[in-house]
Amino acid sequence: MFAENAEQELNALLEQWTDNDTRTRAAFIEFKDHLAAMEGVTLQFKGRPGVSYSLRATHAAQTSRTLFVLVDVVDDDPEARWLSVCFYADMIQDPDELGDWVPGGLLGEDACCLNLEEDDEEMRTYIKARLSEAYANAKA
Repeated sequence: MFAENAEQELNALLEQWTDNDTRTRAAFIEFKDHLAAMEGVTLQFKGRPGVSYSLRATHAAQTSRTLFVLVDVVDDDPEARWLSVCFYADMIQDPDELGDWVPGGLLGEDACCLNLEEDDEEMRTYIKARLSEAYANAKA
């Protein structure tokens, strides 16, 4: 499920991250657990303190791309971290148009990024639905 050393690095972030009323830590864990439960998925983690912490999910069936989602913890202010969940634009639909279209924004390809800056159950549910959609398209 986790690439080498990824789980250790991720746990180190989670241990020092104190959640606040935005509950972005809890949402990040919810997204991580959702991805970890998916069959054939490998999770990678890359920390760049002061910039971002990136959780990357790849499906074993993927051949042309190295991931199907990038869950970023934006760390420009560690006391007010927020999440940016980015997908290849052609791998998901955004029926409620809640995402930002980012030309060349995910490893040089067009992306749709959904941001979570506060405790918002509806947005967490919406993002998890997009995670499942991207997963289904990655394994197809």
